[in-house]
Amino acid sequence: MTDIYTNLVNRELLVVAETVAREKSIEKDQVLEAMEQAIQKAGRSKYGYEHDIRAAIDRKTGEVTLTRYREIVDEIENPFTQLTLKEGQAINPSIKVGESIIELLPPIDFGRVAAQTAKQVIFQKVRDAERLRQYQEYKDRVGEIVNGIVKRIEYGNVFIELGKAEALLRRDDMIPRESFRVGDRVRAYIYDVREEPRGAQIFISRTRPEFMAKLFMQEVPEIYDGVIEIKAVARDPGSRAKIAVTTPDPSIDPVGACVGMRGSRVQAVVAELQGEKIDIIPWSSNPATFIVNALAPAEIAKVVVDEENQRIDVVVAEDQLSLSIGRRGQNVRLASLLSGWKIDILTEDQESERRTEEVKSRSKLFVEALDVDEMIAHLLVNEGFSKVEEVAYIDLNELANIEGFDKDLAAELQTRAKTYLDTKEQNLTKRLKALKVDKDLQSLEGLTLDLVVALAEKDIKTRDSLADLSVDELLELLPEGEMTSPQAQKIIMAARAHWFEDTETPTDSTAT
Repeated sequence: MTDIYTNLVNRELLVVAETVAREKSIEKDQVLEAMEQAIQKAGRSKYGYEHDIRAAIDRKTGEVTLTRYREIVDEIENPFTQLTLKEGQAINPSIKVGESIIELLPPIDFGRVAAQTAKQVIFQKVRDAERLRQYQEYKDRVGEIVNGIVKRIEYGNVFIELGKAEALLRRDDMIPRESFRVGDRVRAYIYDVREEPRGAQIFISRTRPEFMAKLFMQEVPEIYDGVIEIKAVARDPGSRAKIAVTTPDPSIDPVGACVGMRGSRVQAVVAELQGEKIDIIPWSSNPATFIVNALAPAEIAKVVVDEENQRIDVVVAEDQLSLSIGRRGQNVRLASLLSGWKIDILTEDQESERRTEEVKSRSKLFVEALDVDEMIAHLLVNEGFSKVEEVAYIDLNELANIEGFDKDLAAELQTRAKTYLDTKEQNLTKRLKALKVDKDLQSLEGLTLDLVVALAEKDIKTRDSLADLSVDELLELLPEGEMTSPQAQKIIMAARAHWFEDTETPTDSTAT
């Protein structure tokens, strides 16, 4: 009769494990492992926590086995978990050091406290397994759009129920002026999944550019199929956005495909984004063409590209200035985000004034450095020369081919340019010596002597003092326009390089 009862209990154990596993969407084996740990904890509570008590549940029959392990050692440190070889061989003559005596213990008659403890252990382990499952499921879904229902709202943050998981939509990730109520259905973009003690934290957003890109992918089959590619997205959430698209197929109009018949496709995205106005722009590998497209509907008169500094000056007519800049600078700001270039908008008059000032400044430089009259200086500027170094090291024939120049004049100009540079270098070297600037700073790649002097005069005289600076701090110390942010970052990283060099501590072979 007892055996029948035991078998029924064992089978019921397996049924319970299977039911819990199914309800929580976790493996049955994980539930059984949790049960084993609960029984093991109850066993240690009965026989003593100092003992090595282990529990096992047969995966086929559900039979529970409780055992005590004692290791065979040469010298006993813990009498509860260890035996000497002599004591072990008294129980099992063939036992050896390092092996264990396994003693079968009688089944536990769970009392109320023990049963409650076991229940808590099982629930905790099942919760841990459920959290791990949620993390494993959603960590590979970063970058997807999910649908959920608003479960609760706390301090402006919205918690969204995604089936058996919960996601957090922070206030900053919501489109301005949009509000939700419990029970509302929400679509959002998963941008991060973190494994935390309280479970998987799923972070979603409706303001990220990727959300809009994914919405277009859902609405435009050509994007989903890869026929049309989204190259860039820039958003001012809830107000305006720009998206750049292209296709290798010349028979397809990427902008028209994204707009759809009578604007049906783009309007579906606009409706999801609470009326956000969307400019769909044809992408171009030519940055000037792309930026002109991105600034539409403004009409552009001229562009001046500075590829080295990723900067472009856009010249417009006076009546196009406000349209190109946009309300509160929105149009040019989005175009800059979309292209990754810094964009300066100028009227034709402003551009003319700037150009006149540049010509004057460069002409003055050549007049002073080369000791020439303004006519020759203007000729050099008109030919595109902006630095004395360019005159000093250009091919002599190219310099002589400038209209109004000959070989003798070209040679004389080069001689004067090199003399000027040599004198300048000597003066800078003396100044560096007077300022007591470390040689390791002078030899740093990317820094010219005049830049080193400029830094030294601001009390940056060593490589480490430069390495301690941020990009913004370095740019503030130097004359305006002398260096770009990428160049400053590269120099600072070069200054810090010796911090990360592997240093080997030599072994003193003569030490005794």
